[in-house]
Order: sequence, then structure tokens, then C-alpha cells
Amino acid sequence: MESTKPKILLIEPFYGGSHKQLIDKINDTLVTVGMETHLATLTAKKWHWRARVSALILWEQIPYLEFEYIFTSSVLSLAELMGLRPDLGKAKKIVYFHENQLVYPVREKKERDFQYGYNQITTCLVADAVVFNSEYNMQSFLHAIVPFLKLMPDYRIKNIPENISKKSIVLYFPIEVPKLPPFEKNGPLHIVWNHRWEHDKNPNDFFSALFELSDEKFEFRLSVLGESYADNPPIFQEAKEKLSEHVFRWGYLETKAEYFDTLLRGDVVISTAVHEFFGVSMLEAANLGCYPLCPNRLVYPEIFPKECIYNTPNQLAKTLKRFCKFPDTIRKYRPDCHLDRFSWSTLRMKYLGLFS
Repeated sequence: MESTKPKILLIEPFYGGSHKQLIDKINDTLVTVGMETHLATLTAKKWHWRARVSALILWEQIPYLEFEYIFTSSVLSLAELMGLRPDLGKAKKIVYFHENQLVYPVREKKERDFQYGYNQITTCLVADAVVFNSEYNMQSFLHAIVPFLKLMPDYRIKNIPENISKKSIVLYFPIEVPKLPPFEKNGPLHIVWNHRWEHDKNPNDFFSALFELSDEKFEFRLSVLGESYADNPPIFQEAKEKLSEHVFRWGYLETKAEYFDTLLRGDVVISTAVHEFFGVSMLEAANLGCYPLCPNRLVYPEIFPKECIYNTPNQLAKTLKRFCKFPDTIRKYRPDCHLDRFSWSTLRMKYLGLFS
């Protein structure tokens, strides 16, 4: 006898990192409550090609079943998939935005850049529900649509932001860290960087502050974590040499256990990013006791209180000097970041509500 459970198609064209975390969590939860799921994923390699051609690759991989719901990240060109697989059109289509390409910082404007943002706009138009991981992500996307489409040489299409806005909601990304026994911190201030080693994370401002601390003989320890790539910004090699006497950990940690253990030992975690739509790594560190310091831009004022926000690189350096002088002060005091907002126990029913 054929199953009467609702069939749900979960798609992730970039199955790695936070994208993998979310789709796996949703899949596990749906199965637990008795839903029938089918997971269609592509490896987390060559993001640009996944954004360009994942619909074509998935065209043959997705089985011909009567799905009631489709959930995908915005890496997929959903409009393209609907054209290739019209049989999927009856399902309720939900798209999740981990990031948006309309305000993604690029160093050079190239014609191909337009296609990524265009795909996300058409994806929203064919979706039944559009979910963003933060208010900042949603508002920045909606406000950028009109100026973005003005890049077209002619024709002006009206009412696109309004059509997308009425079916858009915010659902925070769920943050999960293990419950670890407290670590007794002592000695110099332990500063943590746990972001991708790329230009959009603005490592120059981060290391500039640390060079200043080191030149002025402040004591501190340093853990520089996160994924690195073949074309890392050169500042990382320079910093590794200049700050070698301060280094506790340097480079990507292969296991989550090592990563979380290092965060537990940290005192302060820093972002200098010029591109961030949510901030998973900052929230992971905050959950494990690090004091977050973030720039007054992007998503950060939405998720962290004012005492965790700095306005200028100079203010960041001054704050770090104060923390270096009195490390025990911040070890005893934790800002109220209302971290429960981002727990799965808080978010679970809201995510399940997408499939009802």
C-alpha cells in the first residue's frame, strides 16, 4: 500500500557547512514527526557552478513522486527547476536564504554577477514562501531589488519587491553547541577569530588591531580558526609571522570537538566582516562563553546588544587594550545576548509550521 504520509523534497545544492547543518536538522525533525522525506543534495564545491547549473544536475536526480512540499536553499535556481520539472509545480515551494546575492560585496562588476541575483529574484517569484535567516538579510534583499534590476538596459518591471515581501518571513538559523563543562580561564586574554579566510571577512582590520596590541607590548593569546583556501589574503601569512609568540591555535580544526574546545577556552571573539547575513560562528562562540565584539553594520546590531558593538577599527583596538589589561573582568561578566532565540528548542515548531 502506498504511504499516505506527506512527501517532502529537501534540496541543498551546496551540501556543506551551515547549509548542510540546516537541511540535516530539518530532515531529522520531519522524519521524527512522521513525514516522508527525500533529500537531494550536491557536494559543497565550486559554489558559482552550483548556483549556475544545479537545476540541470538535479533535473534527472529528483524522483518522479507527488511531493507536497519542496524546501531548498536559494543557491538553487528554483524557477529553472520548475521549467525543467513541471511535475513539481503543484508542491508548496519554500526557499531559504542563508545569504543574498543582491548586496554581496564584489571587487569587480562583471556581467556574470547579475545572473546570481537575477536567479534569486525569479526563485522568490515562483516560491510560495520565502524564508530569510535574519531581518537584515530580508530587508537588504527587498530594498536592493529595484536598483539591481535597473542594471538592465531597458524595460522596468514593477511590483517585484511587493510580491516577494508579502510571502517573506524571518526564521533564524538554529545554533547548536555541545554542553561542555566550564573551563577555568586564567592568564592573558585569549582572542578568537573563527571565520573564513576571505576578503569579505575583512581580516586586515582584525590583524591591524592585533599588530597594534603586539607593538605596544600587550599580552594576549590568539586562535585564528576557520576555513582557508589556496588564494588566502596575504595578511594571514604576515600575521602568522608577526604574531607567532601569541598563537595558541592557527588554522582550520578538523573536528568539531577541537573547534568547540578552543571556543570554550576563548575570552573574546571578534568580527570585522563587511559581509554577514547571520553570523553562525559568532553565535557559536558566544554560546560557549566568548565575549562578542562586532562592527556596527550588517546583521550584528540585530543579534547582539550595544555593548558588543564597536563603531570604528580604532574603537575595536581601544576595547581590546582594555580587555588585555583586565581580562578577569570580562571573564566574570557576560553580556545578555538572548541566545535562546537561536536554539532549536525555540525554533523547532516554527520550522515545522512551514510544512503544514
